[in-house]
Amino acid sequence: MQQIRRILSIDGGGIKGVFPASFLATVEDTIGDRITNYFDLIVGTSTGGIIALGLGLGLSSAEILSFYEELGPEIFGGNRFLKALRHLIFSKYNDKPLREALERHFGNRTLGESKTRLVIPAMNLDTGEAHLYKTAHNRKNERDYRQLAVTVALATSAAPTYFPSHQETSGLALIDGGIWANNPTACAVIEAITNLDWDAKSLRVLSLGCTTCPPHVGWEKWMPLGQLYWASRSIDLFMSGQSSSSIGTAKLFAGEENVLRIDPPATRGRFTLDGIKAISCLKGLGVSEARKALSKVREMFLTHPAPTFEPCYPAIGSTTSHIVISKDVTKFIHQ
Repeated sequence: MQQIRRILSIDGGGIKGVFPASFLATVEDTIGDRITNYFDLIVGTSTGGIIALGLGLGLSSAEILSFYEELGPEIFGGNRFLKALRHLIFSKYNDKPLREALERHFGNRTLGESKTRLVIPAMNLDTGEAHLYKTAHNRKNERDYRQLAVTVALATSAAPTYFPSHQETSGLALIDGGIWANNPTACAVIEAITNLDWDAKSLRVLSLGCTTCPPHVGWEKWMPLGQLYWASRSIDLFMSGQSSSSIGTAKLFAGEENVLRIDPPATRGRFTLDGIKAISCLKGLGVSEARKALSKVREMFLTHPAPTFEPCYPAIGSTTSHIVISKDVTKFIHQ
């Protein structure tokens, strides 16, 4: 009998990562087990990359959700007027609060300490090439597993105009993987088929978005408008097209019935990348969507635990503990 391989893919979306974190926390609370135990590969971009790293390093989805609830206002806070002025010339936010939060959260743990296979997209700013951080699930992946989880998280989430580019100690400049793979579902399926040699029809894919807002098209489609008009709208169109293409590619390879996409629609402006006032609403939406999808999620992904991941190279620089920020108290979680 063919072995089923299960993949979890998580989109980018800034503070909207509260939604997939809440969705997964609700599933974990229901089944009484870590979601990571049931997936063979997790792929996440930007905020989805941070969630993927947390899951791989043994955090529960509830702990990751607490990270967003507690530290989101710290990372994306500040005077709105001053932020708007800064945004005109510089990145809207300094990455220091994010870096410090990640260091408290992940400590000095490395990508190689992940308990499951991970792929985290970023982009090489010097060459314009895609840059994929990967665990040592293939012998070709000889270096990435040595990277600090904090480094990987900062690279994949360095969204242009929101955060400065991330400079590795090697001098490599990286920016947000959302530039080319905000929805990394296709990346996940291609990684499974080409580098893990898994049969395409054996794949079961859970793809979590961060809410979607269809592009608004009205009278402008009849007018030959220029840069001033389209500059502010091209990003939304690009993101929508990339996500549609990614899901379509995944379904083409794995089969439409084997890809479950969870990405509830939202009205324009309801949720934004740095909209911290909507955190509680995003959390509630995650609970609601998980409640509706739970039966299908059980059927496709939770029938039995995934086999233990055995990397090709041992982790370097392991540590026995890391720090997690929770609602009540800062505490050590020993793995």
